[in-house]
Amino acid sequence: MAEQRGDFLLINDNNTRTKFALADRTGLVDHRSLRSEEIGESSLRKTLEDWTYEGVVLASVVPRHLEPIRESQEGHGIVEVGPSIRLGVEVDFPDPSSIGADRLANAAAVADRVDGKPVIVVDFGTAVTFDIIDPRPAYIGGVIAPGLDAMRHYLHERTALLPEIDIARPRNAVGRTTIEAMQSGAFHGYRGLVREILRQVEEELESSAKVIATGGYAALIAHELEGVTSVEPLLTLEGLRKIALLNFS
Repeated sequence: MAEQRGDFLLINDNNTRTKFALADRTGLVDHRSLRSEEIGESSLRKTLEDWTYEGVVLASVVPRHLEPIRESQEGHGIVEVGPSIRLGVEVDFPDPSSIGADRLANAAAVADRVDGKPVIVVDFGTAVTFDIIDPRPAYIGGVIAPGLDAMRHYLHERTALLPEIDIARPRNAVGRTTIEAMQSGAFHGYRGLVREILRQVEEELESSAKVIATGGYAALIAHELEGVTSVEPLLTLEGLRKIALLNFS
């Protein structure tokens, strides 16, 4: 493979998939991913062998991955995302250390978009998270709900007859097969979950908000969903790039 050059390696290490991006100071150059269960020093070196970069920004929510990731990046400066580094957004939260690194990256990604009103990031990952950035801009908290994969795995594992389905948009709300019925529950149920949580959050904020969806199921669940401003699958990685700009001279 031809060598690709950038300024930064960005790593979003989550429970299901770990995503990598090669970035320069103007944007993302390339991106790829691994199943998180495959993370190890050798798999990381192989995945990244054709990328050349200087600094590394790591957002991890899987503590056991920290050592192999650090070892694979020996010789590079590493910034690990947490509330003590420059994020470009204030953290107004009782225990900042308890906020997931990916959620801080999402806040950093949208800090310049508040424009007088709050921003809500809905991230469809292993969990569905809602993170709220107020107009200061400051991260003020959020909502955490089970993700779609957790739901479909749980139904299959805890029932005798229900299969493990692929999440897809059903043709009709009324399923004519067990799989269609489960897909309807997942698709329409999670769209309803998003609508109601957004309604409650905006009511509490006493303001409408810009709503940005990201994560693996964002394109499916949030597409043309009322109240969602945009769907941006690479938002977390873009937040890590902004963090890189703030923390590497």
